[in-house]
Amino acid sequence: MLTFVGLGLFDEQDISLKGLECIRRADRIYLESYTSVLMGADITALERLYGKALVILGREDVEQNPEPILEQAKSSEVVFLTGGDPMVSTTHADLRIRAAQEHIPTRIIHGASIASAVCGLTGLQNYRFGKSCSLPFPARGWFPTTPLETIRQNQDLNLHTLAYLDIQKSRYMQVGEGIEAIEGMARVVGIPPPALYVGVARAGSSEPVVAAGDAETLKNIDFGPPLHILVIPAKLHVIEKEYLEMFAGL
Repeated sequence: MLTFVGLGLFDEQDISLKGLECIRRADRIYLESYTSVLMGADITALERLYGKALVILGREDVEQNPEPILEQAKSSEVVFLTGGDPMVSTTHADLRIRAAQEHIPTRIIHGASIASAVCGLTGLQNYRFGKSCSLPFPARGWFPTTPLETIRQNQDLNLHTLAYLDIQKSRYMQVGEGIEAIEGMARVVGIPPPALYVGVARAGSSEPVVAAGDAETLKNIDFGPPLHILVIPAKLHVIEKEYLEMFAGL
């Protein structure tokens, strides 16, 4: 059996009781470390709560070399842990498909996801979000503009855009860096950048930071430690505007 367990948003306390019970029954526990990170807990805190050791996985382990996980799941109880909700990431869905192709039973124990939490923190209505995008750190000779195309397509449909900010081993993209990336793409394409942004930091913690405004306003705000996420709103509904004025300083 291969069970996908979502850990929630911020620390070790965000896991569901169902998920915790599943972990404590498991023979082998994997934690993927590349799509999201629980910034309020380290590996030691997780292992202390679970009473078991974790095997940490990178992107290549899951995408290119999942055979050890699948082989163990054929004859034992294996748990695959992810920050947020397990099936928000395409690579996790692919792993479940591979397991099913090898006749390995699977199940999902869901966790809180930033995709839903951001609606509560910003007041932006969940049914008004279009396709999300990811903003990568620029690399030498590589500066994709696909995220800006997604934002433009959503705004043409009067839909908000959730932009996931890059996570790397040694650094985490911040709100200001995400805005600068979008502005850079707009210069390359030759169009005006978005007029309004909403930044969120440490969703799920006891003191998240939420701020709305234009690019210069948000780039001058200290959002504090990661993880950060960025929203590019479409035209605001009157309730959305009032919510952002009340809770995000718009």
